[in-house]
Amino acid sequence: MQSMNPATEAVIRDYPEHSPEETDERLDFARQTFDFWRRASFEERGLLMARAAQVLRKRKEELAALMTSEMGKVIVQAEAEVEKCAWVCDFYAERAEGFLSEEAVQTDASRSYVRFDPLGPVLAVMPWNFPLWQVFRFAAPALMAGNVGLLKHASNVPGCALAIEEVLREAGFPKGAFQTLLIGSKAVEAVVRHPAVAAVTLTGSDPAGRSVAAAAGAALKKTVLELGGSDPFVVLRDADVPKAARTAAQARCINNGQSCIAAKRFIVEAPVYEAFEREFVKAMSGLAVGDPADRKTEVGPLARQDLMEDLHDQVYRSLKAGAQLKCGGKRLPVRGFFYPPTVLSRVEPGMAAFEEETFGPVAALVLAEDADHAVALANASPFGLGACLWTADLALAGRLAAEIESGSVFVNGMVKSDPRLPFGGVKLSGYGRELSAFGIREFVNVKTVWMA
Repeated sequence: MQSMNPATEAVIRDYPEHSPEETDERLDFARQTFDFWRRASFEERGLLMARAAQVLRKRKEELAALMTSEMGKVIVQAEAEVEKCAWVCDFYAERAEGFLSEEAVQTDASRSYVRFDPLGPVLAVMPWNFPLWQVFRFAAPALMAGNVGLLKHASNVPGCALAIEEVLREAGFPKGAFQTLLIGSKAVEAVVRHPAVAAVTLTGSDPAGRSVAAAAGAALKKTVLELGGSDPFVVLRDADVPKAARTAAQARCINNGQSCIAAKRFIVEAPVYEAFEREFVKAMSGLAVGDPADRKTEVGPLARQDLMEDLHDQVYRSLKAGAQLKCGGKRLPVRGFFYPPTVLSRVEPGMAAFEEETFGPVAALVLAEDADHAVALANASPFGLGACLWTADLALAGRLAAEIESGSVFVNGMVKSDPRLPFGGVKLSGYGRELSAFGIREFVNVKTVWMA
């Protein structure tokens, strides 16, 4: 397992993978730890989770630099990611008990109620693009619910995977409460089938989701899947076009464009299409591309060479099908996996940039005849993770939000995850929810208790 700096293409470090025997030992240890961790009080769990937030803040510079070196995240955004992880730890340390408190129900019994009990060890199969946040948004609620965590992280961020385990250990969590498994993707199915594993959560591509869900389904184990997205960014004729265009550039290029909830298809009503295109191309062209460790950089490299090549192929195929190139579109002549902010105009259904998830700073501009046509185009995708809607008419926004097929709709703002709000998608973007009260209840036994 190898860690490589995508900005320099230099190997950082090689990590030995865990053998099947070592993996089994960790799985058995997780089950043993769960037997006593489940009995810890919410107060005990909350104290440790609050300490985890403190450790994250104390080690922010170190952890941010690690993310920047392993997957090319711009350093300012990496620091913000560490802060967000601390926030989710504090959030569940304070709210978990309330989210999982017993609920009384009036029945023919003298007393009946619903309680929420932990399931056991939960396997998390996580991606590289938000190497800390994706993990902590699973780990904080899972651990606070009384479960224990097993992390199979992406193979290109092993340093981040081990650092997360260190943070939780430093905070005082029992050794088996959270463990990193240094294993490749081919070993995941056997771990899912292992009797110690109670449930699985995965964030990643829809092929990865199908594979893990099939293995979990065969073993009758609960899954939550947060998969890809081709998020629509809908701009209606009464929108604040300059503001929408500035936000659109940020929404497309955040995390170097490598985000499931990054806006990807920019669907613009005809009366403001040309004005939006001008402003958007200007904003995208003006973004500073370069060394992700430089605090002035706004767009860094893609995480791997194959990702850069796949992205360029999507651009090439879209142009060949009739799209128009407005900026970018060529690999930068420098060392590292850099791809410039790119705008494709006059993109239509059937083109690669419309049909596929573009995981990098490539935007597809799509012309809509009117608001209803814009919603139809937004829904003409196999994905349904997030969506943006820009209009001055909030009543109209409310009507259209109900019609857009996605897990969230943000009006006059970019899509983002927030511990206070449920996060997830529909269609090929997965099922189940993370964060908020909904997220912590995904991996619990909703148990009825009836007393005569």
